[in-house]
Amino acid sequence: MKKSLKKFSWVVLALFVFSGCDFSDDEDPKPQDGDYFVSATSLGVVPKVALQAYAVTAGYGNFVSFIDYDIEFFRFIYNTTYKGSRIQASGLLCVPQNTPGAPALVSAQHGTIFRDNDAPSSFPQSFTGFELFAAVGYVTVIPDFIGYGTSKDLVHPYYDEEHSAAAVVDMLRAAEFYLDREQIATNDNLFLVGYSEGGYVTLAAQKEIESNPDLDLDLTAVAAGAGGYDLNTMLSTIATVQNYAAPSFLAQILNGYNVTYGWNRPFSDFFQQPYADRLPGLLDGTKSREDIDAQLTTSTTALFNPTFYANLSNPSGETTLKQAIANNSLLDWKPTTPTRLYHGTDDEAVFYQTTVTTYNQFVAAGATNVTFTPIQGGTHRTSIEPMMLDVLQWFESLNQ
Repeated sequence: MKKSLKKFSWVVLALFVFSGCDFSDDEDPKPQDGDYFVSATSLGVVPKVALQAYAVTAGYGNFVSFIDYDIEFFRFIYNTTYKGSRIQASGLLCVPQNTPGAPALVSAQHGTIFRDNDAPSSFPQSFTGFELFAAVGYVTVIPDFIGYGTSKDLVHPYYDEEHSAAAVVDMLRAAEFYLDREQIATNDNLFLVGYSEGGYVTLAAQKEIESNPDLDLDLTAVAAGAGGYDLNTMLSTIATVQNYAAPSFLAQILNGYNVTYGWNRPFSDFFQQPYADRLPGLLDGTKSREDIDAQLTTSTTALFNPTFYANLSNPSGETTLKQAIANNSLLDWKPTTPTRLYHGTDDEAVFYQTTVTTYNQFVAAGATNVTFTPIQGGTHRTSIEPMMLDVLQWFESLNQ
């Protein structure tokens, strides 16, 4: 759910009321919550008229009538865990100004990004669209995810359940501590929402929160769109189709797993030339999805190493990869929080069937609070706004 709005950055910068404040926590933190908070640096207050311009330019024109509040933005840094070690991660904290009552808290998870400058905490260089929840009246946190922002020197653990959940849960704990310390009131409602990779991250976080009461995070509702929750179905489909519209996604997940799990395999194990040699430069944090896709190929047989591609369909081939894919598929639990799943029926990047199988698995496991809304004719990009409009109305109905 990423739109770059650099041409509008000057508008927002001109309207900012820069405070230049850095709210670092120099005191001994509380071990259960303050231990996660590092700092919150104000980026200034953006008037709602500038946010309306952002919404229109990013393709969310239907949100304009809902934008009621100016927002103060903070570059937010917190502690989390990567491969067993404590690291600092970052995100964007969005606080609506002068709301009539204490607002609810929303954690919003963005879709797949490749450029360092597209991290949410790079605002106003970047704009995810989820900032609009704050303009409607929600305190909103948008994690960058590990591998972006403060942690950009790490390889992003793409579609990894453990690190995906940690990036959200730890930012929420840090944010709740900071908001309480600064006496920024919120009500008792906590919502999760995400799209594309962010849909997957959202459900990973929901699973962790629901299974770990010690986190003391009580969810009100969860909405997830077009996430590859059923990675088994994604992989088996890739193994059979002749063309795939987003080869950059395939490079991202194989590179992420290769580094996260310490396989240390060369790109040539997975990809044919010239693509194997191109990928280190393409995944260096300076290229967009469009840039990367243009240097790859949509033909799966031309993209992949023939032996690797054949082994995807061979039950005895690539067993380590397939086990990792199975381990990170979000099918082994039953959501208890009211949850809505969305997916465009013509999604060319994350297959529609992955949400169908996920929803069916949840129902078979006895979930009674999960619904599935197909977006008829929706592609990966065009399904975002209809989903978000429906989610907004749903959250508003529950935010009492």
